[in-house]
Amino acid sequence: MYFSKFPQIIYDAKGNGNFQIATNMLKRVALKTKVRTNTLLYDTYDVKEGETPESIAFKLYGDSEYHWIVLYVNNITDRYHDWPMSTPQFLDFVNEKYANPDALHHYEIPQSSGDTTIKIDIGTDNTDYPSATTVTNFEFEQDRQDTVRQIRLLDPAYVDQVTAEFESLMKQSLL
Repeated sequence: MYFSKFPQIIYDAKGNGNFQIATNMLKRVALKTKVRTNTLLYDTYDVKEGETPESIAFKLYGDSEYHWIVLYVNNITDRYHDWPMSTPQFLDFVNEKYANPDALHHYEIPQSSGDTTIKIDIGTDNTDYPSATTVTNFEFEQDRQDTVRQIRLLDPAYVDQVTAEFESLMKQSLL
């Protein structure tokens, strides 16, 4: 369903002059700003352990083929890095990325004015801020996972409109 709306191109995959028609999977379009910023069209949602775009689409829209809408409205193009990992995937990722997951990643201090719950990353030297909080590699990656876990879901009443807009934008392309 999703890739069927992508434009076709003439492509020489092997560089031997044998051109074939192929789907241009590199084509990208974005939601119009007016649609993306209209908060009435979306609900916020925290992705639960083991949920996939397909399972969320099935639950919300009644069809797992609409998984692309879940990804599209959240501007997710890389499911490995932009979608929350399962606990085993996350632990493997952290252990592969860091020799010591419990080592220092950076120090943080609270913002001193405005919203003081916001933390400021001051790097790996806390000489000027002896009361700075230590953030480990594991904590840093866990915070990032918590951030990507928070997504927006399009109200099912607008699926047809977004699908039509997507198709229209795809047709406007020369490539």
